[in-house]
Amino acid sequence: MTAAGTKDDPWMLRTPPGSSPYTMYRDPEADPPALICQVGATKLSYHLRAVEDLHAWLKQQEDWVPLGAADENKTAADGTVEAWGRSAGNPVGGWYGLRKGYRGRFGMYLPPLLEELGLAELTHDARNNRMRSR
Repeated sequence: MTAAGTKDDPWMLRTPPGSSPYTMYRDPEADPPALICQVGATKLSYHLRAVEDLHAWLKQQEDWVPLGAADENKTAADGTVEAWGRSAGNPVGGWYGLRKGYRGRFGMYLPPLLEELGLAELTHDARNNRMRSR
């Protein structure tokens, strides 16, 4: 059974390789509404609509898509979830990450949430993981 996804009952997730735990929860009162991702002492935030938008994009891809997780200051590989999460062509017109300096890693932290919610399948290899829509 999945958590409620609130601050008091966050989703307990692991990175795709299963190596690092983190939590996520919805903050609909934030401006803009946000997903809060807590990784150790580091707090990242993403547009809340990222879940629905990423799921819709994955459906359009009709196949496995590489995650391509990268920090904000590194270039994301073309055709990856990470590249889409910062592309001017996505529904928010750029970064889904909301906190400057911590906007990257979209391809690391969003895919396990979609898997937890039953919206996507995800590989769990040591490297080069992929996802696809359910």
